[in-house]
Amino acid sequence: MSGKRTREIVKEKPGTNVPLNLAVEFIKNHANAKFDETIEIHFHLGVDPKQTEQNVRGTVSLPNGSPSSVRVAVFTDSSALQEKAKEAGADIVGGKELIEEVATKKTLNADVTVTTPDMMKELAKVAKVLGPRGLMPNPKSGTIGPDPASIVKSLKSGKINFKMDDSANVHIPVAKASWETEKIYENAKAVVDVMRQSRPVAAKGEFILSATLSSSMGTGVRVQI
Repeated sequence: MSGKRTREIVKEKPGTNVPLNLAVEFIKNHANAKFDETIEIHFHLGVDPKQTEQNVRGTVSLPNGSPSSVRVAVFTDSSALQEKAKEAGADIVGGKELIEEVATKKTLNADVTVTTPDMMKELAKVAKVLGPRGLMPNPKSGTIGPDPASIVKSLKSGKINFKMDDSANVHIPVAKASWETEKIYENAKAVVDVMRQSRPVAAKGEFILSATLSSSMGTGVRVQI
């Protein structure tokens, strides 16, 4: 996008804190890059990211699916559960041998990990590899369970894990700009609704300080919360 076009869009965008439906319409109509831009919503939260009890993380199920494919890794020693996870669409499946591979390579090419409860003790060995990337399975994100295949299905159908960063921000992709306006709005609203419910008990004062909707190459529009 040219600098001139960017300046024109900035001039045209609505004022601060507009209703979500108007923000969606503006972002979709002005996402004119040569590729199908991803529309994201960004939250700045009124919590202290240094306080563990004020950490914000969770999941949201997007009613119209995720705008991007999610690579899912499953940890289980059960051959039967491994096979079911593969059938459900898991990209990487393994047990203790996969954990050893992660420990050796110091990396895992996945966006989210799923595990059976019995593997959590083994996964502690690679916590320093997975933890910093937000890849450790966690009860709050719904990525630990006796039936990993069902978790994989939900992740592949639009369930997204989110986690606050060190600056108290949360960034969540909601749609592609080419999607119908109503589908973009429904996904964005689902995210806003879940974020409203994610306030930590220890948080004080206003929780969501700002919410901004934007596309990959476009300007951001502040949304009423």
